[in-house]
Amino acid sequence: MTRPAALHDFSELLLRLYRLSHELPIDAFQDAALDLIKPVLAFDSSMWGTATRTDSGIDIHTIHLHNQPGEMLAAYEEVKHLDTAAVEVGKRPKSTLSFNANAWFHRKDQAQLRAYGERFEQSNFFISSDVHPQTNFVHWLSLFRSDPDAHGTENERQLLASLAPHVMQALALNRIVHLDRLESGGQAPGGSAIGDLRGVLYHADRPFEATLKAEWPSWHGRTLPDALLKHFLGGHARYSGRAVVVTHHVEQRLLFLKSRRRCLADSLTSREHTIAELLARGDTHKDIAAILNRSPATVRNHIQSIYDKLQVGNVAGLIQELRLAG
Repeated sequence: MTRPAALHDFSELLLRLYRLSHELPIDAFQDAALDLIKPVLAFDSSMWGTATRTDSGIDIHTIHLHNQPGEMLAAYEEVKHLDTAAVEVGKRPKSTLSFNANAWFHRKDQAQLRAYGERFEQSNFFISSDVHPQTNFVHWLSLFRSDPDAHGTENERQLLASLAPHVMQALALNRIVHLDRLESGGQAPGGSAIGDLRGVLYHADRPFEATLKAEWPSWHGRTLPDALLKHFLGGHARYSGRAVVVTHHVEQRLLFLKSRRRCLADSLTSREHTIAELLARGDTHKDIAAILNRSPATVRNHIQSIYDKLQVGNVAGLIQELRLAG
């Protein structure tokens, strides 16, 4: 008699989780999702993120700390090479563990890791991970209990194993919904994607893939091209290449990317683009001359250059070409 009720409760939790993924902003979703889990799987704090497995431990790409101080991450970096639990969950594509920290990290050489766990009140662990076997890229969720006697049960471990794929998928959907909202301002048609600051792509639609392959024909699609990532990490908001234009917006240590094919308006200089925008809003060449403190003759020359580059003969054609550039 209890199984149908439990199934109903689980289904209701998932419905609420996916509803939150569509309703909440990205800076609020992960805490809300974790608070949703607590009544059915009690824990005190959490570490939720993505990483790449290396010989010296996990190399973290993104991280969300729940009820843990920011210094926890720096402290973990010093002991991660001792974390045999991270190694264990990385052995299979999908894995979920439940264990007591002192019992698992019992070796003499793991004393520093045990001290770290005591400092941040991580006495009992739940860890669930999803590992890409070809790239060693990991999406994982760790839940911590501070009470040394509050051991996890097998039923709880199985519950997290069932929940974790939905939690990770809901996070992916929450980010895609955020990306859609960023694009709702009537931008030029093109592609979109989400990546992290290490260049790993979490989502990319087909137009995005098509535009990047036009610029980099051998691009494989799992990570951003090195030239593009270095350009953005160098502080540039816009990449203008031979065949593609890509812009980005950073939130929560994620790159929200927009791509499109290069168009005629991309050949305009900064001054020409300013004049084109003023023409598009209805200003005359004399108005523009006054605004820019230039002679009317100089502005007329700029306008002719703009028309030549855009291959148009009037303001209506100019407006259409500017729209293609977003």
